[in-house]
Amino acid sequence: MRKLLLIKYASEIFLKGLNRGSFENKLRSNIAAVLKGCKFEFTTDQGRWFIYSEDLDEVMSKVRKVFGVAEVCIVTEVEPSLEAIGAQAVKEAEEFGECTFKVVSNRANKSFPLNSMELSREVGAEVLRNVKGLKVDVHKPERVINVEVRERAYVYSKRMKAVGGLPYGTNGSTVLMLSGGIDSPVAGYLMARRGVALSALYFHSHPYTSERAKEKVKDLARILKAYTGKLTLYVAPFTDIQMAILDKCPENELTIIMRRFMMRLACRVAEKYNVNSVTTGESIGQVASQTMEGLVVSTDVADRPVFRPLVAMDKTDIMDIAREIGSYETSILPYEDCCTIFVPKHPKTKPRVDIIRKSESVLDIDRLVDEAMDKLEIYEDL
Repeated sequence: MRKLLLIKYASEIFLKGLNRGSFENKLRSNIAAVLKGCKFEFTTDQGRWFIYSEDLDEVMSKVRKVFGVAEVCIVTEVEPSLEAIGAQAVKEAEEFGECTFKVVSNRANKSFPLNSMELSREVGAEVLRNVKGLKVDVHKPERVINVEVRERAYVYSKRMKAVGGLPYGTNGSTVLMLSGGIDSPVAGYLMARRGVALSALYFHSHPYTSERAKEKVKDLARILKAYTGKLTLYVAPFTDIQMAILDKCPENELTIIMRRFMMRLACRVAEKYNVNSVTTGESIGQVASQTMEGLVVSTDVADRPVFRPLVAMDKTDIMDIAREIGSYETSILPYEDCCTIFVPKHPKTKPRVDIIRKSESVLDIDRLVDEAMDKLEIYEDL
C-alpha cells in the first residue's frame, strides 16, 4: 500500500483523435521537465497516469501548474480486493467528520467480480458500519470516496483542480509584450494555457524607468516560467524612440505612435527568433490607446497575427486571474514602466491610420528600430 499522485488530463485532449498520442507525449514530457530535480517514478495502469514520490506535496504543487493537467488526486494504491478497498475507504471516511457522502466506483478491470454499482454499494456499506456520523446522499453529497479498479485498486477522496488547457508547446509560439502591469502577465498565461509557447519583450526607458522596474518584469517572467517551464525575456531600450516621438510628433499622438513602435519591435523580435505571433495585454476601452481605432492603428504595422486574449474582459476579471496565478502582488509594486511616462494630457482616442502614418513619417523609423534591436538584452536563465 502506498500513496500516489493520480494525474487527470484535460478532456479536450481526448478529443484530438489521431493526434491524441502526440498531445499525451508532449504533456508527459512537460510534466517530467517541471519535475526535474525531484525524485519521482512515473507509472501507468490501464490508461491512468500516476506519480510516486517521497515528497508528493511538492510534486503535486508543480504538476498542478502544468498546462493540460485538469486535476490531481492523492490516491492510496491497494490490492484489488473488496476487503482492501473497503478498509482504505474506511480510513478515508474517518477524516470526514459528520457529513453526507457517497462512493463512486470505476471498474476498468472487468475481471473484478463486482461491477461499478455493486462495488460502490458494498464499499459504502462498509464505511457506514465502521464510521459514525455519516449518511449516504447519492445526489448532493458533501464528500465523495472514489474507487478505481484497474490492475491495482486506488482509493481517494482528495482532489485538487489544476490549470487545465492544452499541453504547452503544442500550438505555435508568441512574443508577449510584457509590461510591469497587471494585464500582460495574465494575457501571457492565457495564451500559454492554450498550448502557445511564450517569449516576452519588455521596453525599458532608462533613466526614466528604474532598474528596479526591470527587475519587477523579470519577477513577472519568473512567475510565468513556473507554468511554462522555460521562458526567454528580451529587453529593448526604448528611451531614444520615446524622446524622438516627443520631440517631433504631435503631443496628443504620442501614445499611439509609441504603441506602433512597440509593435514593430515585437514583430522584429518574432522574425529574428522564428516566433509565429505577437500577444498584448490590451483590453478594449480600458485606456485611451485601447479604443477600437487605437487597436487598428497599432496593428497596422504588424507583419504577423496579433492576439489580445483580454480584449473583452473587464479589469475585475483580469485582476481575479492575476491573483489566481500569483502575479497580482508583483504587478502592483509601484515601479513605473515606459507606458506610464510621457503620457499626454489629452491623448487621441480615435486615431486614423493615414494621419498617424503622416505624423510619424518625420522620424527615421528604421534606424530607431534597428538601434533598439542592436542593443536588445536577452535573459534566458531567469
